[in-house]
Amino acid sequence: MRRSDTTLGQIAGDLGGELIGLPSYKVTGIASLERATSSDVSFLNSAKYTQQFVQSQAGCVIARQSDWEAARNKGFQGAAILTPDPYLYYARFTQWWKLRVLTTLSPPNLIHPSAVIGQNVQLGCDVRVGALCVIEDGAIIGARTTLAARVTVGADCHIGEGCILHSGVVIGADGFGFAPNKATGEWVKIEQLGAVRIGNNVEIGANTCIDRGALEDTVIEDGVKLDNLIQIGHNVYIGKHTALAGCVGVAGSAKIGSHCTVGGGAVVLGHLSLADHVHISAASVVTRSIHKAGNYTGIFPLDDNQAWEKNAATLKHLHSLRDRIKELEKASEAS
Repeated sequence: MRRSDTTLGQIAGDLGGELIGLPSYKVTGIASLERATSSDVSFLNSAKYTQQFVQSQAGCVIARQSDWEAARNKGFQGAAILTPDPYLYYARFTQWWKLRVLTTLSPPNLIHPSAVIGQNVQLGCDVRVGALCVIEDGAIIGARTTLAARVTVGADCHIGEGCILHSGVVIGADGFGFAPNKATGEWVKIEQLGAVRIGNNVEIGANTCIDRGALEDTVIEDGVKLDNLIQIGHNVYIGKHTALAGCVGVAGSAKIGSHCTVGGGAVVLGHLSLADHVHISAASVVTRSIHKAGNYTGIFPLDDNQAWEKNAATLKHLHSLRDRIKELEKASEAS
């Protein structure tokens, strides 16, 4: 991380919190409790790391008042910024640091000379377009959006304000649509005539792909966060402030509600619906719609291969076993 001078007074003045220490104290970086020096700011989000807090050489720690008092009573001598939610404060501090410190050191070019921009493209103010990006005809990109290197935005796709698209993202590739020709056995392409509409303040990780819709648009609402290597199929809808971890796959026409989370490697099958506030565990396979908020897991337990094959074979007979149990229960009740 590049370093530059700022003061604790500047940080607390802009971001709030109760500063314990000298406002004029200078810091030059952000670091973990273990690696921080007297010129770094760190943070503590859990009381179980209080001992690391006590032993830290950080010049200032962002912490709850109760955790700071516990560390101070055990000998911590550094400054602190006290806040009810240190992790949220830390997140905002990293944004402040990047905006106020790092970008002033080497302001990036707004549009890299190697970028290719098509006809009738609309770019909002302060849009940053990285090296080797391609923005196809008719695309619209809102203000303060950043496209890192090698991002592709397909024709007529719409990206809102304040978005971040990391390297290798592809927005608006064709959805996976083919009709079988029974006479010849070949697959006949269905042209994908929709686009992709992405809301404001969306972040999309490296090499993630969002396919354009077949007829209607694929829609990603405001505040959605997508990790790296995610596949979003055509005509998918993802509600506001939902977060998907790496390698998630969402098949075509699935609808995911607002404030949901999907763990890494999970799969949501096509044409299913997930209600708001649904949380899917990593590596789960969602095979039915979920209409009630809550935490859901669908993972077949890992086992040695021979035992797994026996269990898998048994699963095929569960339906008949259930029917037999019902018949036995009826017979028992009758007797």
